Amino acid sequence: MSLDVGRVRRAFARAAGAYDALALLQHRVEAQLLERLDLVQQAPARILDVGSGPGRASAAMRKRFPQAEVIALDLALPMLREARARAGWWKPFRRVCGDARALPIADQSIDLLFSNLCLQWCEDLEQVFDEFRRVLRPGGWLLFTSFGPDTLTELRQSWAAVDGGPHVNVFLDLHDVGDRLLGAGFRDPMLDVEHYQLRYSEPKRLMRELRDIGAGNADRARARGLTGKRKLAAMLAAYETFRGDDGRIPASYEVVFAQAIAPDLSQPRRRGSTDIASVSVDSLRAQLRARRR
Repeated sequence: MSLDVGRVRRAFARAAGAYDALALLQHRVEAQLLERLDLVQQAPARILDVGSGPGRASAAMRKRFPQAEVIALDLALPMLREARARAGWWKPFRRVCGDARALPIADQSIDLLFSNLCLQWCEDLEQVFDEFRRVLRPGGWLLFTSFGPDTLTELRQSWAAVDGGPHVNVFLDLHDVGDRLLGAGFRDPMLDVEHYQLRYSEPKRLMRELRDIGAGNADRARARGLTGKRKLAAMLAAYETFRGDDGRIPASYEVVFAQAIAPDLSQPRRRGSTDIASVSVDSLRAQLRARRR
C-alpha cells in the first residue's frame, strides 16, 4: 500500500476539533500504553510524543515526570492547537509540527519516545525507525502501538464482496513490525497484541466515525469521487451478515503493543542480508587525532 500523506494530514487537521470526543478506542489504547511506563526505571529528562494528536498523553507524561521536558509532535497543526489547552501555563509541554519520517529533533536528545496509534499512518516504517533511533539516546526507551491486519476486518471483507479496490487501509502484523525494529538495530524488542471490538447500530455510523476522527482510507490507489449508491448498498448488505444477536454490527481492531531499547551507535542496521554500520563523526575524529599523536 502507498499512503497519501497529504490526505492523512488534511484528514486529521479537519478532525482536530471533534477528535477528543470521538476517539474512544484510541484513548483506551493510550491509557494502556501509558501504564507500560512502569517499565521505565529511570525518570526521563526529555520525552517525545510522536503523533500526539490533541496532547492527552503528552499532558499525562508531563504530570507523571514533572522534571522532564515533554515535546508533543504531530503532522497536523490543528491537533497541536487543540493541545494548547492541555499544555498549561506553568512549565507547559512543547508543541512541534513535524513528520515522523524526518523528525525536527536533535540527534540522541530523547530519553523516551512514545507513540500511540500513529505508525500505521507512516508509509516507510524502516525510515521512521531509523529516525527514532537517531533521536533516542543509547539506552533510551521506545514505546508505541500500531494497528494490526485484523483491524476493521468486517469492513474490509464487506467491501471485498463488492469489488477488488482498496477501501480500508492495510496494516502491518506483529512479525513485520518486529522485523523492522530489529532491522533498525533496536535492542530487546518485546511485542504483543490486544484485540478490541466496538459495536454499532449500523455500518454507516462506523464509517462516519472513522471519517470524523480522520481515520479514513488514505491509500493512493483508492477510488476518487463518491461511491455509487448501488455499490454502497451492496457493501452494506454484505456487512449485515456480521450483525450479532444483540442487533448490532461489530468493528474489530487489532493493536500491536511494542517496546524496545535504543542501541549504541556502533550497533549496525540491517537491510535485507546486509549490515549497515553506524559510526559517529565525533568518534571518527577522536580516532584520527589518536593516530596523529
